[in-house]
Amino acid sequence: METSNQDSSRREAALKTTALAATLLFAHGQTTERTVTAAERLGRAFGLTVRVLPYWGEITVEIEGTPISQIVAAKPLGVDMGRVLAVTTVIDQVCDGTLPPDAAHSALIAASRLPPASTARFTLFVAIGAASLGVLFGALEATSLLLIAASAAIGALVRRWLSGFSANPLIQPLCAALIAGIVAAAASRFGLSTAISLIAFCPCMVLVPGPHILNGAIDLARTRMALGVARLAYAAVIVVLICAGLLFGFAAVGAKLATAGSAPPVPLAVDVIAAGCAVASFGTFFSMPWRLLPFPIAVGMLAHAVRWALVVVAGESAGTGALVACMLVGTIVTPVADRLHLPFAALAFSAVVSMMPGFFLFNAAAGLVELVEIGPSAPATLLTAIAASGVTAFLIIMAMTVGLILPRMLFERFSSAYQKSL
Repeated sequence: METSNQDSSRREAALKTTALAATLLFAHGQTTERTVTAAERLGRAFGLTVRVLPYWGEITVEIEGTPISQIVAAKPLGVDMGRVLAVTTVIDQVCDGTLPPDAAHSALIAASRLPPASTARFTLFVAIGAASLGVLFGALEATSLLLIAASAAIGALVRRWLSGFSANPLIQPLCAALIAGIVAAAASRFGLSTAISLIAFCPCMVLVPGPHILNGAIDLARTRMALGVARLAYAAVIVVLICAGLLFGFAAVGAKLATAGSAPPVPLAVDVIAAGCAVASFGTFFSMPWRLLPFPIAVGMLAHAVRWALVVVAGESAGTGALVACMLVGTIVTPVADRLHLPFAALAFSAVVSMMPGFFLFNAAAGLVELVEIGPSAPATLLTAIAASGVTAFLIIMAMTVGLILPRMLFERFSSAYQKSL
Protein backbone atom coordinates (compact mmCIF):
# COMPACT_ATOMS: atom_id res chain seq x y z
CA MET A 1 0.00 0.00 0.00
CA GLU A 2 2.80 2.38 0.92
CA THR A 3 4.57 1.66 -2.38
CA SER A 4 1.37 2.33 -4.27
CA ASN A 5 0.90 5.68 -2.49
CA GLN A 6 4.49 6.67 -3.22
CA ASP A 7 4.06 5.79 -6.89
CA SER A 8 0.85 7.81 -7.07
CA SER A 9 2.52 10.80 -5.42
CA ARG A 10 5.45 10.55 -7.82
CA ARG A 11 3.14 10.51 -10.83
CA GLU A 12 1.16 13.48 -9.58
CA ALA A 13 4.35 15.45 -8.92
CA ALA A 14 5.66 14.60 -12.39
CA LEU A 15 2.32 15.59 -13.92
CA LYS A 16 2.37 18.90 -12.03
CA THR A 17 5.88 19.65 -13.32
CA THR A 18 4.92 18.73 -16.87
CA ALA A 19 1.86 20.97 -16.70
CA LEU A 20 4.00 23.84 -15.40
CA ALA A 21 6.42 23.48 -18.31
CA ALA A 22 3.59 23.42 -20.84
CA THR A 23 1.97 26.46 -19.23
CA LEU A 24 5.15 28.52 -19.32
CA LEU A 25 5.84 27.72 -22.96
CA PHE A 26 2.25 28.36 -23.96
CA ALA A 27 1.95 31.64 -22.06
CA HIS A 28 5.21 33.12 -23.35
CA GLY A 29 4.84 32.76 -27.10
CA GLN A 30 5.95 29.27 -28.09
CA THR A 31 3.95 27.72 -30.91
CA THR A 32 1.23 25.32 -29.78
CA GLU A 33 2.75 22.34 -31.58
CA ARG A 34 6.16 22.85 -30.02
CA THR A 35 4.55 23.34 -26.60
CA VAL A 36 2.71 20.03 -26.88
CA THR A 37 5.78 18.21 -28.19
CA ALA A 38 8.03 19.57 -25.44
CA ALA A 39 5.56 18.71 -22.67
CA GLU A 40 5.04 15.17 -23.98
CA ARG A 41 8.80 14.73 -24.20
CA LEU A 42 9.21 15.84 -20.60
CA GLY A 43 6.45 13.47 -19.54
CA ARG A 44 8.26 10.55 -21.18
CA ALA A 45 11.42 11.52 -19.28
CA PHE A 46 9.37 11.14 -16.09
CA GLY A 47 8.13 7.75 -17.27
CA LEU A 48 4.65 9.02 -18.16
CA THR A 49 2.68 9.03 -21.37
CA VAL A 50 0.79 12.30 -21.26
CA ARG A 51 -1.67 14.11 -23.48
CA VAL A 52 -1.51 17.89 -23.64
CA LEU A 53 -4.71 19.70 -24.57
CA PRO A 54 -4.22 23.46 -24.94
CA TYR A 55 -7.19 25.81 -24.97
CA TRP A 56 -7.51 29.55 -24.70
CA GLY A 57 -7.47 30.16 -20.96
CA GLU A 58 -6.22 26.76 -19.77
CA ILE A 59 -4.06 23.75 -20.49
CA THR A 60 -5.09 20.22 -19.57
CA VAL A 61 -2.37 17.61 -19.10
CA GLU A 62 -3.54 14.07 -18.47
CA ILE A 63 -1.86 10.70 -18.07
CA GLU A 64 -3.12 8.36 -20.74
CA GLY A 65 -5.03 5.37 -19.47
CA THR A 66 -5.71 6.93 -16.07
CA PRO A 67 -8.18 9.49 -14.66
CA ILE A 68 -5.25 11.57 -13.36
CA SER A 69 -5.06 15.03 -14.96
CA GLN A 70 -3.93 18.54 -14.23
CA ILE A 71 -5.79 21.66 -15.42
CA VAL A 72 -3.81 24.91 -15.27
CA ALA A 73 -5.02 28.40 -16.15
CA ALA A 74 -2.97 29.76 -19.06
CA LYS A 75 -3.50 32.45 -21.66
CA PRO A 76 -1.00 32.96 -24.53
CA LEU A 77 -0.87 36.74 -24.05
CA GLY A 78 2.85 37.41 -23.91
CA VAL A 79 6.03 36.79 -25.86
CA ASP A 80 9.17 36.22 -23.78
CA MET A 81 11.73 34.18 -25.63
CA GLY A 82 14.21 34.33 -22.77
CA ARG A 83 11.77 32.39 -20.60
CA VAL A 84 10.89 30.03 -23.46
CA LEU A 85 14.56 29.27 -23.95
CA ALA A 86 15.09 28.73 -20.21
CA VAL A 87 12.13 26.34 -19.97
CA THR A 88 13.29 24.47 -23.07
CA THR A 89 16.77 24.17 -21.55
CA VAL A 90 15.31 22.65 -18.37
CA ILE A 91 13.34 20.13 -20.44
CA ASP A 92 16.47 19.22 -22.42
CA GLN A 93 18.48 18.76 -19.24
CA VAL A 94 15.86 16.47 -17.71
CA CYS A 95 15.59 14.42 -20.90
CA ASP A 96 19.38 14.18 -21.23
CA GLY A 97 19.76 13.11 -17.61
CA THR A 98 21.87 16.11 -16.57
CA LEU A 99 19.15 17.50 -14.27
CA PRO A 100 17.50 15.28 -11.65
CA PRO A 101 13.72 15.03 -12.15
CA ASP A 102 13.16 16.14 -8.56
CA ALA A 103 14.90 19.45 -9.32
CA ALA A 104 12.93 20.17 -12.49
CA HIS A 105 10.01 21.92 -10.81
CA SER A 106 12.20 24.42 -8.94
CA ALA A 107 14.23 25.02 -12.11
CA LEU A 108 11.05 25.81 -14.03
CA ILE A 109 9.94 28.21 -11.30
CA ALA A 110 13.29 29.98 -11.59
CA ALA A 111 12.86 30.18 -15.38
CA SER A 112 9.43 31.74 -14.96
CA ARG A 113 10.92 34.52 -12.84
CA LEU A 114 13.55 35.65 -15.34
CA PRO A 115 13.27 39.42 -15.73
CA PRO A 116 12.37 40.94 -19.10
CA ALA A 117 14.69 43.31 -20.94
CA SER A 118 15.60 46.32 -18.83
CA THR A 119 13.55 49.48 -19.30
CA ALA A 120 16.55 51.33 -20.76
CA ARG A 121 17.27 48.60 -23.29
CA PHE A 122 13.61 48.17 -24.13
CA THR A 123 13.07 51.91 -24.68
CA LEU A 124 16.21 52.31 -26.78
CA PHE A 125 15.41 49.39 -29.06
CA VAL A 126 11.76 50.39 -29.43
CA ALA A 127 12.98 53.75 -30.71
CA ILE A 128 15.50 52.07 -33.03
CA GLY A 129 12.91 49.61 -34.29
CA ALA A 130 10.33 52.27 -35.09
CA ALA A 131 12.89 54.44 -36.86
CA SER A 132 14.15 51.41 -38.80
CA LEU A 133 10.63 50.66 -39.99
CA GLY A 134 10.37 54.29 -41.03
CA VAL A 135 13.48 53.85 -43.17
CA LEU A 136 12.08 50.66 -44.70
CA PHE A 137 8.94 52.55 -45.73
CA GLY A 138 10.82 55.52 -47.17
CA ALA A 139 11.11 58.06 -44.33
CA LEU A 140 14.73 59.15 -44.83
CA GLU A 141 14.42 62.70 -43.51
CA ALA A 142 16.27 63.20 -40.20
CA THR A 143 13.45 65.20 -38.58
CA SER A 144 10.89 62.51 -39.40
CA LEU A 145 13.09 59.74 -38.04
CA LEU A 146 13.77 61.67 -34.84
CA LEU A 147 10.04 62.24 -34.33
CA ILE A 148 9.32 58.57 -34.96
CA ALA A 149 12.02 57.47 -32.50
CA ALA A 150 10.93 59.97 -29.84
CA SER A 151 7.28 59.00 -30.14
CA ALA A 152 8.11 55.30 -29.88
CA ALA A 153 10.45 55.87 -26.90
CA ILE A 154 7.79 57.81 -24.98
CA GLY A 155 5.28 55.08 -25.76
CA ALA A 156 7.73 52.43 -24.51
CA LEU A 157 8.25 54.25 -21.22
CA VAL A 158 4.50 54.60 -20.76
CA ARG A 159 3.99 50.90 -21.49
CA ARG A 160 6.55 49.90 -18.87
CA TRP A 161 5.00 52.33 -16.38
CA LEU A 162 1.52 50.94 -17.02
CA SER A 163 2.74 47.36 -16.58
CA GLY A 164 3.39 48.16 -12.93
CA PHE A 165 -0.25 49.15 -12.40
CA SER A 166 -2.25 46.75 -14.54
CA ALA A 167 -1.78 43.27 -15.96
CA ASN A 168 -4.31 44.00 -18.71
CA PRO A 169 -2.38 43.56 -21.99
CA LEU A 170 -4.77 45.79 -23.95
CA ILE A 171 -4.16 49.08 -22.14
CA GLN A 172 -0.50 49.39 -23.11
CA PRO A 173 -0.87 49.36 -26.93
CA LEU A 174 -3.88 51.67 -26.72
CA CYS A 175 -1.96 54.31 -24.75
CA ALA A 176 1.22 53.97 -26.83
CA ALA A 177 -0.81 54.42 -30.03
CA LEU A 178 -2.53 57.45 -28.49
CA ILE A 179 0.88 59.03 -27.90
CA ALA A 180 1.91 58.26 -31.49
CA GLY A 181 -1.23 59.96 -32.76
CA ILE A 182 -0.67 63.04 -30.62
CA VAL A 183 2.98 63.39 -31.69
CA ALA A 184 2.15 62.96 -35.40
CA ALA A 185 -0.79 65.37 -35.20
CA ALA A 186 1.38 67.96 -33.44
CA ALA A 187 4.05 67.54 -36.11
CA SER A 188 1.39 68.16 -38.75
CA ARG A 189 0.08 71.25 -36.95
CA PHE A 190 3.53 72.82 -36.68
CA GLY A 191 4.68 71.71 -40.13
CA LEU A 192 7.67 69.76 -38.79
CA SER A 193 7.60 67.09 -41.46
CA THR A 194 5.86 65.99 -44.63
CA ALA A 195 5.88 62.29 -43.65
CA ILE A 196 3.07 62.63 -41.12
CA SER A 197 1.53 59.24 -41.89
CA LEU A 198 4.82 57.45 -41.27
CA ILE A 199 5.39 59.41 -38.06
CA ALA A 200 2.00 58.09 -36.95
CA PHE A 201 2.27 54.55 -38.33
CA CYS A 202 5.84 53.51 -37.48
CA PRO A 203 5.60 53.76 -33.66
CA CYS A 204 2.36 51.78 -33.96
CA MET A 205 3.89 49.10 -36.17
CA VAL A 206 6.14 47.98 -33.31
CA LEU A 207 2.92 47.35 -31.37
CA VAL A 208 1.37 45.02 -33.95
CA PRO A 209 1.11 41.52 -32.38
CA GLY A 210 2.95 39.71 -35.15
CA PRO A 211 3.73 36.52 -33.18
CA HIS A 212 0.09 36.19 -32.08
CA ILE A 213 -1.13 36.58 -35.67
CA LEU A 214 1.36 34.02 -36.93
CA ASN A 215 0.76 31.60 -34.03
CA GLY A 216 -2.98 31.83 -34.64
CA ALA A 217 -2.58 31.20 -38.34
CA ILE A 218 -0.28 28.24 -37.62
CA ASP A 219 -2.90 26.79 -35.25
CA LEU A 220 -5.52 27.07 -38.00
CA ALA A 221 -3.16 25.37 -40.44
CA ARG A 222 -2.77 22.51 -37.96
CA THR A 223 -6.59 22.35 -37.54
CA ARG A 224 -6.54 23.65 -33.96
CA MET A 225 -9.51 25.74 -34.99
CA ALA A 226 -10.82 27.04 -31.66
CA LEU A 227 -7.40 28.06 -30.38
CA GLY A 228 -6.39 29.56 -33.72
CA VAL A 229 -9.54 31.67 -33.90
CA ALA A 230 -9.04 32.80 -30.28
CA ARG A 231 -5.45 33.85 -30.96
CA LEU A 232 -6.43 35.76 -34.08
CA ALA A 233 -9.33 37.41 -32.25
CA TYR A 234 -6.96 38.55 -29.51
CA ALA A 235 -4.55 39.93 -32.11
CA ALA A 236 -7.41 41.62 -33.94
CA VAL A 237 -8.57 43.34 -30.74
CA ILE A 238 -5.05 44.70 -30.20
CA VAL A 239 -4.89 45.98 -33.79
CA VAL A 240 -8.29 47.66 -33.40
CA LEU A 241 -7.17 49.31 -30.15
CA ILE A 242 -3.96 50.51 -31.80
CA CYS A 243 -5.97 52.06 -34.62
CA ALA A 244 -8.40 53.59 -32.12
CA GLY A 245 -5.60 55.06 -30.01
CA LEU A 246 -3.93 56.51 -33.09
CA LEU A 247 -7.15 58.13 -34.31
CA PHE A 248 -8.00 59.41 -30.81
CA GLY A 249 -4.57 61.05 -30.67
CA PHE A 250 -5.23 62.92 -33.90
CA ALA A 251 -8.70 63.90 -32.72
CA ALA A 252 -7.32 65.24 -29.43
CA VAL A 253 -5.10 67.68 -31.33
CA GLY A 254 -7.81 68.52 -33.82
CA ALA A 255 -6.07 67.02 -36.86
CA LYS A 256 -6.95 64.33 -39.36
CA LEU A 257 -4.96 61.27 -40.33
CA ALA A 258 -4.80 60.87 -44.08
CA THR A 259 -3.91 57.67 -45.91
CA ALA A 260 -0.28 57.39 -46.95
CA GLY A 261 0.78 56.89 -50.52
CA SER A 262 3.38 54.37 -51.56
CA ALA A 263 6.95 55.60 -51.31
CA PRO A 264 9.74 54.72 -53.75
CA PRO A 265 11.86 51.76 -52.60
CA VAL A 266 14.96 52.55 -50.59
CA PRO A 267 18.40 51.40 -51.81
CA LEU A 268 19.32 47.79 -51.10
CA ALA A 269 22.06 48.60 -48.57
CA VAL A 270 19.77 50.92 -46.62
CA ASP A 271 16.96 48.34 -46.67
CA VAL A 272 19.20 45.53 -45.39
CA ILE A 273 20.80 47.59 -42.63
CA ALA A 274 17.44 48.93 -41.47
CA ALA A 275 16.05 45.40 -41.50
CA GLY A 276 18.90 44.21 -39.29
CA CYS A 277 18.19 47.00 -36.79
CA ALA A 278 14.49 46.13 -36.84
CA VAL A 279 15.20 42.44 -36.19
CA ALA A 280 17.46 43.35 -33.26
CA SER A 281 14.71 45.56 -31.89
CA PHE A 282 12.01 42.92 -32.15
CA GLY A 283 14.35 40.41 -30.54
CA THR A 284 14.60 42.82 -27.61
CA PHE A 285 10.80 43.18 -27.47
CA PHE A 286 10.65 39.41 -27.08
CA SER A 287 13.34 39.43 -24.33
CA MET A 288 15.70 37.38 -26.47
CA PRO A 289 19.15 36.87 -24.85
CA TRP A 290 21.97 38.90 -26.39
CA ARG A 291 23.87 35.80 -27.53
CA LEU A 292 20.98 34.73 -29.76
CA LEU A 293 20.48 38.05 -31.55
CA PRO A 294 23.27 37.78 -34.21
CA PHE A 295 21.72 34.74 -35.88
CA PRO A 296 18.20 36.13 -36.47
CA ILE A 297 19.73 39.48 -37.46
CA ALA A 298 21.81 37.80 -40.17
CA VAL A 299 18.87 35.68 -41.36
CA GLY A 300 16.55 38.67 -41.32
CA MET A 301 18.95 40.80 -43.35
CA LEU A 302 19.34 38.02 -45.91
CA ALA A 303 15.58 37.58 -46.10
CA HIS A 304 15.03 41.31 -46.63
CA ALA A 305 17.67 41.34 -49.37
CA VAL A 306 15.85 38.53 -51.17
CA ARG A 307 12.52 40.29 -50.69
CA TRP A 308 13.98 43.57 -52.00
CA ALA A 309 15.35 41.84 -55.10
CA LEU A 310 12.01 40.17 -55.85
CA VAL A 311 9.90 43.29 -55.32
CA VAL A 312 12.19 45.99 -56.74
CA VAL A 313 14.22 44.16 -59.38
CA ALA A 314 11.90 41.35 -60.47
CA GLY A 315 8.72 43.41 -60.01
CA GLU A 316 6.94 40.78 -57.92
CA SER A 317 4.17 41.66 -55.44
CA ALA A 318 4.75 42.29 -51.73
CA GLY A 319 2.97 39.01 -50.94
CA THR A 320 5.27 37.01 -53.21
CA GLY A 321 8.32 38.69 -51.75
CA ALA A 322 7.17 37.90 -48.20
CA LEU A 323 6.40 34.27 -49.13
CA VAL A 324 9.84 33.59 -50.60
CA ALA A 325 11.64 35.46 -47.83
CA CYS A 326 9.77 33.58 -45.10
CA MET A 327 10.34 30.23 -46.79
CA LEU A 328 14.04 31.04 -46.79
CA VAL A 329 13.90 31.92 -43.10
CA GLY A 330 11.92 28.80 -42.23
CA THR A 331 14.35 26.59 -44.17
CA ILE A 332 17.42 28.07 -42.46
CA VAL A 333 16.03 28.38 -38.95
CA THR A 334 14.30 24.99 -38.62
CA PRO A 335 17.38 22.70 -38.56
CA VAL A 336 19.40 25.22 -36.53
CA ALA A 337 16.67 25.52 -33.91
CA ASP A 338 16.43 21.74 -33.58
CA ARG A 339 20.18 21.22 -33.60
CA LEU A 340 20.83 23.79 -30.87
CA HIS A 341 17.59 23.03 -28.97
CA LEU A 342 16.43 26.62 -29.40
CA PRO A 343 12.80 27.74 -29.67
CA PHE A 344 11.74 27.97 -33.30
CA ALA A 345 9.49 30.96 -32.61
CA ALA A 346 12.31 32.96 -31.04
CA LEU A 347 14.43 32.73 -34.17
CA ALA A 348 11.90 32.66 -37.00
CA PHE A 349 9.45 35.26 -35.73
CA SER A 350 12.09 37.81 -34.80
CA ALA A 351 13.70 37.46 -38.24
CA VAL A 352 10.51 38.16 -40.21
CA VAL A 353 8.16 40.00 -37.88
CA SER A 354 9.38 43.33 -39.28
CA MET A 355 7.64 42.23 -42.51
CA MET A 356 4.26 42.17 -40.78
CA PRO A 357 1.96 44.46 -42.80
CA GLY A 358 1.22 46.96 -40.05
CA PHE A 359 1.58 49.85 -42.51
CA PHE A 360 -1.18 48.45 -44.72
CA LEU A 361 -3.44 47.69 -41.74
CA PHE A 362 -3.21 51.24 -40.44
CA ASN A 363 -3.56 52.70 -43.92
CA ALA A 364 -6.80 50.74 -44.35
CA ALA A 365 -8.04 51.95 -40.95
CA ALA A 366 -7.26 55.58 -41.81
CA GLY A 367 -9.03 55.14 -45.12
CA LEU A 368 -12.13 53.74 -43.43
CA VAL A 369 -12.32 56.73 -41.10
CA GLU A 370 -11.93 59.08 -44.04
CA LEU A 371 -14.64 57.17 -45.89
CA VAL A 372 -17.07 57.59 -42.98
CA GLU A 373 -16.32 61.30 -42.77
CA ILE A 374 -16.87 61.92 -46.49
CA GLY A 375 -19.93 59.74 -46.77
CA PRO A 376 -21.68 58.83 -50.03
CA SER A 377 -19.65 61.34 -52.01
CA ALA A 378 -16.38 59.52 -51.32
CA PRO A 379 -14.29 59.06 -54.48
CA ALA A 380 -13.84 55.62 -55.96
CA THR A 381 -10.07 55.96 -55.57
CA LEU A 382 -10.50 56.00 -51.78
CA LEU A 383 -12.48 52.75 -51.86
CA THR A 384 -9.84 51.21 -54.10
CA ALA A 385 -7.05 52.30 -51.76
CA ILE A 386 -8.83 50.83 -48.73
CA ALA A 387 -9.44 47.53 -50.50
CA ALA A 388 -5.88 47.38 -51.80
CA SER A 389 -4.37 47.99 -48.34
CA GLY A 390 -6.66 45.46 -46.64
CA VAL A 391 -6.13 42.74 -49.24
CA THR A 392 -2.38 43.35 -49.31
CA ALA A 393 -2.20 43.01 -45.51
CA PHE A 394 -4.19 39.76 -45.62
CA LEU A 395 -2.09 38.28 -48.43
CA ILE A 396 1.18 39.18 -46.73
CA ILE A 397 0.07 37.57 -43.46
CA MET A 398 -1.01 34.43 -45.30
CA ALA A 399 2.23 34.35 -47.30
CA MET A 400 4.34 34.75 -44.18
CA THR A 401 2.45 32.00 -42.40
CA VAL A 402 2.78 29.52 -45.26
CA GLY A 403 6.40 30.46 -45.80
CA LEU A 404 7.31 29.84 -42.17
CA ILE A 405 5.37 26.70 -41.38
CA LEU A 406 5.82 24.81 -44.66
CA PRO A 407 9.59 24.19 -44.23
CA ARG A 408 8.98 23.37 -40.57
CA MET A 409 6.26 20.81 -41.33
CA LEU A 410 8.22 19.25 -44.20
CA PHE A 411 11.33 18.98 -42.02
CA GLU A 412 9.36 17.29 -39.24
CA ARG A 413 7.73 14.89 -41.69
CA PHE A 414 10.90 13.81 -43.49
CA SER A 415 12.91 13.73 -40.25
CA SER A 416 10.33 11.43 -38.68
CA ALA A 417 10.25 9.22 -41.76
CA TYR A 418 14.05 9.01 -41.81
CA GLN A 419 14.23 8.03 -38.13
CA LYS A 420 11.65 5.30 -38.64
CA SER A 421 13.65 3.86 -41.54
CA LEU A 422 16.77 3.46 -39.38
